[in-house]
Amino acid sequence: MDRRTFLTYLGSGAAALAVASSGLGVLSGKASAESAANHLFGFKTNKVSGYFEPIEPSSADELILPKGFRYDVVAAYNDIINPAGDTFGFNNDFTLYFPINGSNERGLLWVNHEYSSEVFVHGKKTGDRYTADQIKKMLYVQGGSIIEVYRDANGNWKLDPTSKYGRRVTGLTPFELTGPARGAKAVNKATKVQGTFANCSGGMTLWNTVLSCEENYETTSADAGLDPTHYGWVVEIDPFDPSFAVRKHTALGRFHHENSAVGLAKDGRLVVYMGDDTTDACIYKFISKGKYNPSAGRSNSDLLKEGTLYAADLKTGKWIAITIEAVTKALKDEKFKLPSSIKGTKEELLAKYKEQADVLVNAAEAANLLGATPTDRPEDLEISPFDNTIFIAHTNNDKHGNIHGHITRFFEKDNDLGALEFDFEIFAAGGRQSGFSAPDNLTFDSNGNLWTVTDISSSKLGKGVYTTFKNNGVFVIPTRGSNKGEALQFASAPIEAEMTGPWFTPDERTLFMAVQHPGEETSDPKKPTSRWPHRKGDTMPRPAVVAISGFNLQK
Repeated sequence: MDRRTFLTYLGSGAAALAVASSGLGVLSGKASAESAANHLFGFKTNKVSGYFEPIEPSSADELILPKGFRYDVVAAYNDIINPAGDTFGFNNDFTLYFPINGSNERGLLWVNHEYSSEVFVHGKKTGDRYTADQIKKMLYVQGGSIIEVYRDANGNWKLDPTSKYGRRVTGLTPFELTGPARGAKAVNKATKVQGTFANCSGGMTLWNTVLSCEENYETTSADAGLDPTHYGWVVEIDPFDPSFAVRKHTALGRFHHENSAVGLAKDGRLVVYMGDDTTDACIYKFISKGKYNPSAGRSNSDLLKEGTLYAADLKTGKWIAITIEAVTKALKDEKFKLPSSIKGTKEELLAKYKEQADVLVNAAEAANLLGATPTDRPEDLEISPFDNTIFIAHTNNDKHGNIHGHITRFFEKDNDLGALEFDFEIFAAGGRQSGFSAPDNLTFDSNGNLWTVTDISSSKLGKGVYTTFKNNGVFVIPTRGSNKGEALQFASAPIEAEMTGPWFTPDERTLFMAVQHPGEETSDPKKPTSRWPHRKGDTMPRPAVVAISGFNLQK
């Protein structure tokens, strides 16, 4: 296969994955591939992405897809989402589809909103501060939207503004704190906090709630005069039930959270993988103390209140427990030398770290202190549904010369997500040779292909070493077989935009994605650098969620 021909139905990549999962040994031929795949998905239930002709990079102000595919703009900034008049937020990122009554054509869509804009939303500061009204707007457009979406008789995806489920969770919404930092001195004794913002990616729990991740929270918390220790957490929301208290789980640590990938250890404990989207940042996982009980439903949320946070040491292939006991032991050891990245003396740090809440509020520092490996912006982490390996998008780190980033694959010992030892490989590297740069969000299709979007900074697109990539895009990469690691471009984003938050409907006929920050480099709103989505009457570019269709199902 070359770059002009994509995988056929259940090609070598899916066959190899199926074999690996089923333990059937080496298979060859179409019949063997189909039988192996049926073992994975059930007889005649194979869901596939279908064929597509890979596209070329583009600099056009449009969302470009392969021949035979189309998209609908489902919701864009400031669209009304419910009868109360709430509006869709700004700079949408992560998307998550929840079927209503098992439907692939009507459901709820959770959408993250990551940050605001002086140009398009709340205006510039007067002097060195924003007005109260500007701060309110800034906080309202962040957080998340819950919208009801459906496919009409003509096959078009639309937003239902009459939905009883439509609502906003914003920087103004009250949240409960859970876990060790609740009420602790490290969060200034807070048990409830105001709002969520800087919501980047996220994940889905095994009990069908949303995990939304707070990433670059510092600027908004400073501009709004809010306590920064109340942000940088993983938050949980039930999109169907507003009576389920929205909460921030402090046991999962405070850092620049990109996403949360949820799985189970072999013994039934809950495992959550997380990335910290900054340069020289660590890879984390949380293992619950208790075990998952499918019949307990949302009560399983309590598993996120108590457990152990770990960070990866890539030099030894071990997960390091980030605990107050470990921090205190290290600091009291006369032979222990502080890493160069840690500021302060041992005495000052011993005064700072008194209880587990202190460790969790300062998780990134504690992880570095204990010897976890600094890496190159670990953004999205996803657990392969085929073999329990962990894929990690390291977007880039120009301080280390890793300009185009790479995707790492972790292999937990004994294939157990609860293991404390692992091995790893570099699965794919960005650059001219692969056709992509700066991998970000990840997802899988049931053919075993890894989908990744790219996150080249708007100011660098089409310039210097980024010239050949043109606009940001979406790529599909087989994870096994002779074409393992070969990236094929599926989509090209509008000018200065990212494609983010890929999420398939269960039947894989529709792929939801967000188009974030089109025209981000605009300085004069009367002269925007992008006008996407080019809707009639729009005078500005609008971040929006799209539904992509054209995928084929095996009959």
